[in-house]
Amino acid sequence: MLTNNDNLDKLEKKLSLTFKDESLLSQALTHRSFLNEAKTKGLSSNERLEFLGDAILSFWVSSQVYGRFPDFPEGQLTFVRTHLVRTETLTQLARKLDLGSFLKMSKGEELGGGRKNPVLLANSFEAVVGAIFLDQGIEKVATFLKSQFTLLFSTITKAESFKDNKSLLQEFVQAEGQPSPSYQMIESSGPDHQRIFTMGVFLKDKLLAKGTSRSKQEAEEEAAAKALEILGKIR
Repeated sequence: MLTNNDNLDKLEKKLSLTFKDESLLSQALTHRSFLNEAKTKGLSSNERLEFLGDAILSFWVSSQVYGRFPDFPEGQLTFVRTHLVRTETLTQLARKLDLGSFLKMSKGEELGGGRKNPVLLANSFEAVVGAIFLDQGIEKVATFLKSQFTLLFSTITKAESFKDNKSLLQEFVQAEGQPSPSYQMIESSGPDHQRIFTMGVFLKDKLLAKGTSRSKQEAEEEAAAKALEILGKIR
């Protein structure tokens, strides 16, 4: 059975990094549910690192999108950035690094599917970015993120072919002679600094689909994508 240090060494190889302070990497992998169960003084969850990593990631992606797509207007740059930093994308990156197997969480959270939970995986990816920044600096963060996002950037070619699901859904329903869809919040849960939103997309007061994410915008995008599938218009 792997010890915690063995696990960290294994993850460091996946990250192609060696941490000066491994406690930062350990913290980045610690879900808040683990704190009460472990009952270890001085132990912190990854939420603060996630906050930092989210800001760093948004800045780096914005800078890359701005430089890589000089012909994209501001609105299109926003669409691309949203696509690259959304929960689904970060979850995919976290899964490639197998972050789920390294997370420290309560037994209840684990039994509830925590290691495969998209939100927890996306949060852990951001927390790892924050930990790398504190331990290694911005240049190492940039190198790491470049290795993770280069393939994703290569799939984005021209602005005209890169539309968000909300725009596609609106075009579809209007082409069918229907009024524009509307979005309403159905539910929100979690602490104030880590809210999870469930948004519904409605057509003539009829609920078409629901989406859940860490931001209302992402949740609306997910709801629109599901509505497109239901309506037979898969992007």
